[in-house]
Amino acid sequence: MTHLDFRGQTPSGLSRRGFLKAAAGTTLLAMTIGADGLVSGKAWAQMPKATKPETFASLVQMSRDCYPHDRIEDKFYATAVEIIDEAARSSPEQLTLLEDGMGALDKAASEAHGSPYAKIAREEDRVALLKAIEDGPFFQKVRSNLVVGLYNQKDLWPIFGYEGASADKGGYIERGFDDIAWLA
Repeated sequence: MTHLDFRGQTPSGLSRRGFLKAAAGTTLLAMTIGADGLVSGKAWAQMPKATKPETFASLVQMSRDCYPHDRIEDKFYATAVEIIDEAARSSPEQLTLLEDGMGALDKAASEAHGSPYAKIAREEDRVALLKAIEDGPFFQKVRSNLVVGLYNQKDLWPIFGYEGASADKGGYIERGFDDIAWLA
């Protein structure tokens, strides 16, 4: 507990009001950033990015449609998309590929379903749109980056039953290499 002197100041010279403002800001930050250090909820939409916010949100939906896992929260997909977005910050060609590719996907979605890609309710309809562009450079760029960006997040490994590297622990032989219950 912080003690205040008779003038209402902390030992560091911070006023009570300043202390409360700082505490409120810290609490808000702690609520936005989860215990795992990742941005939770839809707060990722407020993060600075190279792509437009709607493009970023659509890429998050696209990543979920490419690699669907109901048990994984959007924040992990957003982290994977953030890696693609970071690459686009330093490459105008990559940024153009992402923006133009998502623009074309949104146009196709609007023509087929009357709304942009990320607003289409049925997953089957979104997947059909992705199958139509799967051979193109936009889809291939996003898909290939997502597979690494998503599955290389250590916080997800336990969800998939992966215990991580074992070489530094002597290998898997003495550590239950055959304890997979779901494999027949």
